[in-house]
Amino acid sequence: MNGVLALWKERGMTSHDCVYKLRKLFQTKKIGHTGTLDPNVDGVLPICVGSATKMVEFMLNSAKQYTGEITLGIATSTEDSTGEIIEQSAVVEIPTAKQIDSIMQKMTGEIMQVPPMYSAVKVNGKKLYEYARANQTVERPSRKVSIYEFKRISDVVVHDNQTVSWKFCVTCSKGTYIRTLAVDLGKLLGYPAHMSDLTRLKSAGISQQQCVKISDLEKLSLEERYRHLLPIEEVFLEYETYEIDDVLWKRVRNGAVVEVIEGISYPIFFTYQQKIVAFYDKHTKYSNMIKPKKMLLENKGDL
Repeated sequence: MNGVLALWKERGMTSHDCVYKLRKLFQTKKIGHTGTLDPNVDGVLPICVGSATKMVEFMLNSAKQYTGEITLGIATSTEDSTGEIIEQSAVVEIPTAKQIDSIMQKMTGEIMQVPPMYSAVKVNGKKLYEYARANQTVERPSRKVSIYEFKRISDVVVHDNQTVSWKFCVTCSKGTYIRTLAVDLGKLLGYPAHMSDLTRLKSAGISQQQCVKISDLEKLSLEERYRHLLPIEEVFLEYETYEIDDVLWKRVRNGAVVEVIEGISYPIFFTYQQKIVAFYDKHTKYSNMIKPKKMLLENKGDL
């Protein structure tokens, strides 16, 4: 069986924990997640099953949407609520909602981010969190990410410990660290800050409403669990596809290099009988030819 499970990852579990449990529940090793969520973060975690695992890289590249909370006045070692307090400053001049909204708006578009020390980004072959745990510092390369929307979705709340917080919603490209977004916003407001809460609402086109929890799957039979798998085609509605005929199918199913089809752009997903069966792109040597990049023949189901 092939497809994508719309999983709602609960807090306290790592993404690897989810994969480990689901391999047992679906009785297959061919399972992979499409983007790590920290243990203290809940939300949408699409899981690829069977031949759908070949589509992980495409799903990793998709936009993601989160909701969370930013707290002004305290900075932590991890940039979220799990770290040790490394800086604290009473928020004596409370920023207005208008000031916050204006700065959040300015942080949309393409921006440069420096990944946090407590992250899995590798520098010199070693993950940043390994340096952090060893109390070592290392120069972190900045990288470009896209923030499509970043907005406040609650009132600004003033707390007794002289901190300020508000809830937000953000839609962003892959590789964006929301923790760092919160810290950078605090700097622009003149105070230390951290991300005090986070939930992923959407990933790879899958929303919260489509999701199921592992605890719910555990109550079902194997056949009932498989019914929760979304067809690959349903997940990749935003991608260009081309329905091939019987003649071309005979060549594509053998992974053949074929002639460019006029009138369509590449790369392209080929479908046969409305099932995605291959991903083709232009040939690097022959301008009039295209070649397979990914084969998903198992998705056809009757081979």
